Amino acid sequence: MNLILLIILIILVIGALPTWPYSAGWGYYPSGGLGLILIIILILLLLGRI
Repeated sequence: MNLILLIILIILVIGALPTWPYSAGWGYYPSGGLGLILIIILILLLLGRI
């Protein structure tokens, strides 16, 4: 389970990088969504749900 979560997080980090011209105008939306997912996963880990 932890390996799957790690792989998904790595894919999300790569996807949140604004390296393509059309994604330069997205602003903080991809990284903000990624931060929200990371906070949720950290809370679940601390509560022992994962």
